[in-house]
Amino acid sequence: MSVHGGLSKEQLIEKIKSLQKRKKFGLVWEDKPEDVAELCKTKLPVLVQAGEKEISDGDPGATNVLIEGDNYHALSVLNYTHKNKVDVIYIDPPYNTGARDWKYNNDFVDINDAYRHSKWLSMMSKRLQLAKNLLKSDGVLVCAIDDNEFHHLGTLLEEIFFDHEIHCVTIVHNPRGIQGNNFSYTHEYAYFVFRRGLKIVGHRKLKDEEIYWSNLRNWGSESLRSDARNCFYPVIVKKDKVVSFGNVPSNDFHPRKQTETKNGLYYIWPIDVRGVERKWRYARQSVKSIQDILRVKRSNGRVEIEIGKDYGTVRTVWKDTRYDANEYGTKLVHALVPDCEFNFPKSVFNTYDCIAPILREKKDALVLDYFAGSGTTGHAVLILNKEDKGRRSFILCTNNENKIADEVCYPRIKKVIKGHRDYPDITGVPACLRYFRTDFVDADPTDRNKKKLTVQATEMLCLKEGTFRRVINKKAFKIFKNTNHYTGIIFDHTAIPDFKKAIEKLKGKFSVYVFSLGDDTFDEEFEDVRQRVKLSPIPEVILRVYRRIFK
Repeated sequence: MSVHGGLSKEQLIEKIKSLQKRKKFGLVWEDKPEDVAELCKTKLPVLVQAGEKEISDGDPGATNVLIEGDNYHALSVLNYTHKNKVDVIYIDPPYNTGARDWKYNNDFVDINDAYRHSKWLSMMSKRLQLAKNLLKSDGVLVCAIDDNEFHHLGTLLEEIFFDHEIHCVTIVHNPRGIQGNNFSYTHEYAYFVFRRGLKIVGHRKLKDEEIYWSNLRNWGSESLRSDARNCFYPVIVKKDKVVSFGNVPSNDFHPRKQTETKNGLYYIWPIDVRGVERKWRYARQSVKSIQDILRVKRSNGRVEIEIGKDYGTVRTVWKDTRYDANEYGTKLVHALVPDCEFNFPKSVFNTYDCIAPILREKKDALVLDYFAGSGTTGHAVLILNKEDKGRRSFILCTNNENKIADEVCYPRIKKVIKGHRDYPDITGVPACLRYFRTDFVDADPTDRNKKKLTVQATEMLCLKEGTFRRVINKKAFKIFKNTNHYTGIIFDHTAIPDFKKAIEKLKGKFSVYVFSLGDDTFDEEFEDVRQRVKLSPIPEVILRVYRRIFK
């Protein structure tokens, strides 16, 4: 019997249950299918190395990577090769201004597109979900954005990273301003996302005008000499600089005045303007540790000692000429890569200041940028390495629309490595770089396709293991190495005895991938070398990841 709008009682109950399952709070948008994601239902992404673009100018143990291709495909590959391995993800996605400067399904999205926000959110959501899997437990995501999607992105991040802290910094990156109807916009934002309770940034160095100076002498309650005997002693000054500290006198000694002169030195006691003997804020045994943050100030005929810490917590509004996107973005990129056509690159110091406080104590960190553009993030990582001799490495992912990967990002990074005479302080950083392009293998689970995926996945496995130097190159098996580790890929299990014989002469441990149509790792055949061999079935280990992503 129909009870409402042609629906039966049972149908109405199901409808109510469905409505009750709907999201009560959060961001709702119409998910728009994306060609690059749909492609993965029939094609599986792999990586192919462009050997002619390899740069070997630095430590081979800290190899940097540039992946040319759609970042959805690159992130899918990285979900296998780099799950939980990334320390910092920094991204500067398209800002969705409506100015027809980014595409969705090969069509520019303009301001009149009724679904432009839904398309942008669909694009970002897919990639953030994949990127989340790559972060270490103490990893940090930094995402730059402007006002067009600022609020939407914040809510999206809260949904995907629901168990994380999310903080937002405002950065003045265009002091000239971008003219709007009512306001001229001079700023953008950077979201910082990390697990709750983590301390991700250290103290920052303050500029002179930011330092708050206060008297080293105590005041108020419990500030008298009698409250702490060891805090009453002279601070010794020479030529308006604190040079030493005197001893704590006996209780019956009382200086005649606050400032005494002897042999060209000034002895400053913690005595206030009324002549009351008070105490310094630091005891004599510990004051030496803060000598470098003390200054001498003359005021009203007195000599005062002030303390001003030149470091503090990172503030949420950043304003500095070094963030100027024209001066240290556009001009810098065009100087490093003459005649390139790339609009609005970010200031390298903007990116640097976002990642440097996080990475200062992590000199072997891995940084990922999957909206790499002109390569600003890679440049910032190399600057940091140059400053402190770090071994940090980066993975940059960018498409090659308008030849941006080929003719902007790659030559810029190459110039940063090789050096540029106009920018000696931020170029000339020896480093290694490997260039990959995304490719595809048919997804149908046939024996032929599994075999092809295994062959095509060779360079993915080298990337996963960080073993790029070829040791043995046979049709049946291949062996690669880095400084202290080997990767073996066996394409025909009948070659296992030959493979085992080959590794007898090689010292070190092995990650061995054995081709199998199923999930067989041939453990019994490696029983005698299990202490130095870790076995995995190939391509099943890759297919397992792809089934989860492309379900």
